[in-house]
This record gives sequence, structure tokens and C-alpha cells, in this order.
Amino acid sequence: MAITSGRNFWCLCSSIVLVIATASAQAETKLFESVQVTPSGEYTFGIEGPAADLDGNLFVVNLGKPGTIGRLPAGGAASVLFTALPEGSVGNAIRFDRSGTMFIADYKKHNIFVIPKGASEPAVWFHSDEMNQPNDITVARDGSIYASDPNWKGREGHIWRIAKAADGSVQGQVMSAPRAMGTTNGIDLSPDGKTLYVGESSSGQIWSYAINGNELTGAKMVKAFQPDTVDGLRTDVAGRLFVARILKGTIAVMKPNGAVEREIALRAKEPTNLAFGGSDGKTVFVTQRQGGFIEAFRTDQQGREHCLQRGRC
Repeated sequence: MAITSGRNFWCLCSSIVLVIATASAQAETKLFESVQVTPSGEYTFGIEGPAADLDGNLFVVNLGKPGTIGRLPAGGAASVLFTALPEGSVGNAIRFDRSGTMFIADYKKHNIFVIPKGASEPAVWFHSDEMNQPNDITVARDGSIYASDPNWKGREGHIWRIAKAADGSVQGQVMSAPRAMGTTNGIDLSPDGKTLYVGESSSGQIWSYAINGNELTGAKMVKAFQPDTVDGLRTDVAGRLFVARILKGTIAVMKPNGAVEREIALRAKEPTNLAFGGSDGKTVFVTQRQGGFIEAFRTDQQGREHCLQRGRC
């Protein structure tokens, strides 16, 4: 009896431990529930431009003061200084290409900086005095960069295409479009690279365009939110759009046809941008202007950029 009772007790304890472990794992992986990751006040009011590498590091502009880039290590709870841009330059967006090269949009000095994988020193990749900014950027499979270029005072904007020419030089120009754009802001590509999504902050509208070289065609309004309530946006491998609803304090998740699947409540009300990261590309990091911190939630699909870096998109 003693042995039998002991075995039953061991089995009961094992079952309890298994139930607790399973419940804990489910709690840790609960989807679409955002938590604050870094301390308040780490970043300035200009916190923006999150992007993650395949090692799980998250990079965000303006750590402590303008012109810096912070790095949140994989699994970390506080950012560290990664690098600083040249004097007078201030980053607004960061992206990675398929080789792990980092690109930074400098809205103050009209530059796109580049930092090769494994390095930390920024170098000018493209510059144009004809740019208003640039604001946000996205990288295509072939290495082309698409940059939003808003004129905030004029409540208008453009999209630039920047790419290497046959001679190896980097060339950029404003893309022709079938309509006058508002203040172009958040920008990303569809998983197949054929559609460019652009958010216009002034109107609160999200538009899609087909890409034909340096032309944008087939303009379609995907969704109209309230004016001045949309900022950065990203796409996942399922083709959904994740839109930062600044002032509302949510991330809207919607299908390419504009149907909103859900609005994810955040810890603060001023999300400026977001990025997919983590080991599987299914952790969404959000930069919060209100409080100057990073928060994050889990989702069910990896981001397009994470897939791109793995050479699968």
C-alpha cells in the first residue's frame, strides 16, 4: 500500500506540475496582449523606426537624445546604445535587407544611411536635397528602397524609389502616381513585393499601389481612419496590415481589402511605429511616444521583413 500510495502521489504531483507548466506556457504565448518591455523615458519624444535583425536584436532611433540608435538585445528589458549618426542627423526609420544590412532614414539631413551586417558605423548611402525628409522606408526583395517623403506644412507628400543603377551608383527619384498624395508616412510592401501600401497621416487613409518600375499605378484606398490617427505600418506574411493608430493607442490589424480583424489595445496612447521580431518573427514591437518606451505583443504570423531576411519572401 505504501508503495502504491507513493506512486499515486508521484503521479498526482507530476500531473499538477504538467498542468501548471502548460498553463504558464499558454499565458506566455497568449496572442495580441501587449506588455511594456523597456523602462519609461528610455527614448525621446522622437522614438521611432523599430527594426529587428535575425539575432533577435531590436533597433530603435533616439535613445536618450536625438541622433542615436538604441539596441534592445534579444530577451532584454532595457536598451543599450548601438551607434550615433553624424552631427545634425536624426533617424526616423530603420529597415534591414536580405543580407542583414541596416538602412536608416535621416529626416533632418535628407540621407539614407547604411550599416553593413556586423558593423556599427553609419555611412551615407543616398542623399538628395530635393527630399523633404525622408520619413519611413521599406526594402524590396531586389534591394530597392521605397521612402515616404511628407511635406507636413503643405499636407502633401511623395514616394521615392532609391536603388543601385547598372554602374553601381545609387539613384533615387520621386515615383509618378495617379493621384495627389497627402502627408505620406507609414509604408510597406505586400509579401509578393507587387503592392506598396502607404499611410497618409493628414487624411487618415491607407492606400495601395501597384509598382511598375518608377511608377505607382492602380491606386486604391484600402481604409479611411480618422484624420491624423495613422502613423507607421507593417505587413505580415499572410498579407495583413498592422497600422499604428497614434492618439487612439491601438494597432489595427486588417486584411488587404480594408476589413479590420481586430484592434490591439496598447499600454500607452501614442504608438509611432512597429516591427516584427523575435526568433520566429511573430513578436510585434511597438514604439510609444507617450512614455518613451517599447512594448510588445505576440501574433500568429511572422512579419514580411523577418521572412525577407531569411530569404523566403
